Amino acid sequence: MKNDDNPSPTQSKMGIGGLIRKLLPFVLPYRWLLIITLTLTFVGSLMAQVNAIVLDRTVDKINELLHIEGGFSWATAARVLLIVSVILLGKELLSALITFGQRLFGEKIRINVSRDLSLKVVDRILSFRMAFFSADGNETGKLQSKIDRGTMSLSNTVKNFFIDIIPLFTSAILALCLMFAANVYVGLVALCIVPLYFVITAWQARKLKGWRHKVFGTHQALNNGIMNIIESIAVIKSFNREELEAQRQADLQMQSTEQQMETRKTSFLFEGGKTFVEQIGTVLIIILTAYLVLTDYPGMTIGKIMYHVLLFSNVSAPIRQLHRIYDDLNDALIYAESFFGILDADNEVEQSGQHCPDKVEGLFELKNVEFTYGNGTHAIRDMSMTIHPNQTTALVGLSGAGKSTVVNLLDKFYTPDSGTITLDGVPLQQWDTQVLRDNIGLVLQKNHIFSGTIEENIRYGKPQASFEEVVHAAQQAYIYDQIMELPDKFQSNALQLSGGQQQRIAIARMFLKNPPIIFLDEPTASLDAIATEQIKASIDAIKKNRTVIVISHNIGQIIDSDYLYVLQTGHVEQSGIPDDVYRSGGLYKEILDASARSMNADKIAHTMEN
Repeated sequence: MKNDDNPSPTQSKMGIGGLIRKLLPFVLPYRWLLIITLTLTFVGSLMAQVNAIVLDRTVDKINELLHIEGGFSWATAARVLLIVSVILLGKELLSALITFGQRLFGEKIRINVSRDLSLKVVDRILSFRMAFFSADGNETGKLQSKIDRGTMSLSNTVKNFFIDIIPLFTSAILALCLMFAANVYVGLVALCIVPLYFVITAWQARKLKGWRHKVFGTHQALNNGIMNIIESIAVIKSFNREELEAQRQADLQMQSTEQQMETRKTSFLFEGGKTFVEQIGTVLIIILTAYLVLTDYPGMTIGKIMYHVLLFSNVSAPIRQLHRIYDDLNDALIYAESFFGILDADNEVEQSGQHCPDKVEGLFELKNVEFTYGNGTHAIRDMSMTIHPNQTTALVGLSGAGKSTVVNLLDKFYTPDSGTITLDGVPLQQWDTQVLRDNIGLVLQKNHIFSGTIEENIRYGKPQASFEEVVHAAQQAYIYDQIMELPDKFQSNALQLSGGQQQRIAIARMFLKNPPIIFLDEPTASLDAIATEQIKASIDAIKKNRTVIVISHNIGQIIDSDYLYVLQTGHVEQSGIPDDVYRSGGLYKEILDASARSMNADKIAHTMEN
């Protein structure tokens, strides 16, 4: 199965060092927490060596008591054991407090970094141009997977590095130094085992990297598939395609299972090899120290056998944890590539100019405009047109003619490949994007309703509006009476409304915004006839002294326009005053006649006459 979601070869070059460098800007704001955590880590690493030192002294002391002249003394032994117990228990209590502080501060760093990463990527996405969201690989489910998995894996990397790895390696380095101080030969044995283990771990990472990319891609496909099922559930059920969709998910799940099993099998093989290498090191330490004791090597006592074994255990502790941490870091690399790919996508940031006029007239001019979507669809071809201010201009054409694309270009959702688009004589690129959109009201065929109350959804058009203004907007959209019939009225959940009611909420939102330019893209498509007539009356009222572009298959809204452009396959086929264009024949006459026939206009007129 081809997967287009895998990171590109350029992205895949990110290593662990690069990953840490990417994370540092998010960690450094918490440098004091970091300093405290590292200080506690160092103290905790010192405490971890106490057991080995105490055991070394205890064994040697007990050995002396057994061979002391005059016989064994229980009083002396009890005193030794009491001292040892107090030291070890005190050490454990102090270690528990240090570990608690180190983990608490380390976890605080992780949680804060996770929050900052989430906020950063949200801010970044909100700044992107629309083309980013329509590009392959940026479907809603896949994009959400990149963000969620990326944030989780990167915050875990902070935990692994500052809470797990640093303590382990600090303890290992201190233990290794103590081993060398006690005996150079034993220290060399321990030192030789560690690099061998690292080599095996790096080999394991190279073997698993390809599988991790596949697992990541399949996981994205699963997420996107489930989201598509939820969004298309009505269609799926209407065609009785539950089994088909279930089989598609089953195939992806089987693929995911096979990939995960291959990954686990490879991991288990390498982990077994690393455990064997670690045990070889322990055996060599025991044999060497025992030999040195038996040959009366200076400074080597029976206590030193246990001393070196425990110290080597502290050296091998990161080795025992390294495979898990290394696996997590490599997982983080896969997800980080996509996550930082979003943060580093400077070319996707929506550009804004500086032009901020006090008044917007609404004169749009398009000259020789060409535009192609990211998927290769050539939507606009050498298009030229003029949208006059304070007039209603209709865009007419068959599906796929480029009508909605024109609106997207005029609202700066997309940038043309060539040609120029101006508003009031100023190129759109020079307009401040926020100012431009503050002066444009957009009503789509399917407007998004946010989770929240009806009042919150209407107020979205003007956040600072008073409740009275919200009520007035609802009345203009002919939704007020229906809202007042609800138990919670304006505090009702907007998502519980019908499709037609939600469309009126979106129109009320536009009324509240009250912009000088209005784009209407099938604004009454989901409304019944009476609602359509009511909304048409409201729209007719708001059209006065505004620049309006309307896209509609509703004959009434088309013939009411002051001027129209007939589009076909991305270019202007006809233009002019509606009546004149109709009399000239051509595509517009065909569309209008077909619309009248589809409505049974003759029979409707006959019925009304009778």
